[in-house]
Amino acid sequence: MSRDAGPFDHLSGAWPVTLEHGELVLRPFRARDRDEWDAVRQRNAAWLTPWDATTPDPSRAPRSFREMVRTLNRDAAAGGGYPWLLCLRDDDAPVGARPRIIGQLVVSHVMRGAAQSASIGYWIDRDVAGRGLMPRAVAMVVDYLFSRARLHRVEINIVPRNGPSHRVVDKLGFRHEGVRRNYLHINGAWEDHDTYALTLEDVPPGGLLAQLRR
Repeated sequence: MSRDAGPFDHLSGAWPVTLEHGELVLRPFRARDRDEWDAVRQRNAAWLTPWDATTPDPSRAPRSFREMVRTLNRDAAAGGGYPWLLCLRDDDAPVGARPRIIGQLVVSHVMRGAAQSASIGYWIDRDVAGRGLMPRAVAMVVDYLFSRARLHRVEINIVPRNGPSHRVVDKLGFRHEGVRRNYLHINGAWEDHDTYALTLEDVPPGGLLAQLRR
């Protein structure tokens, strides 16, 4: 696919789904990504650990990367989520080189019926933070969720002191809906979260990505 192709070109309409826009690629997880994913996480441990979702019951946490991938993809196949790795094509990479992993974006808690809603969580490599990649990735995913997955509402929940993540939702025009007390278990403790949301009616014609580019 060319670098200027639209983000939804070549979609099959069913999982697995890959989204592309320029040098940014969102693709499904694979078990063979473990070594590269581990390297990115380890290099960014100090940057990411304060915001990592954890569980108060360690026995219920995935025991391995392979198990995490299997669970994410099984949930996606059942329509309960959309897990993507964020990958970047470097200008100086050899021809044919695979885009490198720079983060992840997972859509979870997909609710159908009367709600038609979902939540988005994400992280990105500190080395490429601040370049507008995460706002672009979120915009691509929101457009997919509204146009292809037929959802009506998307929310993002952020620890109040997480400044970089707040800048993402600010750039995209997410609406602040209030604070949820002790909402998620983060880095070993229950944390308050600011809740931000968009509904289909909030997005202008052409989609959120087109608005962001303008």
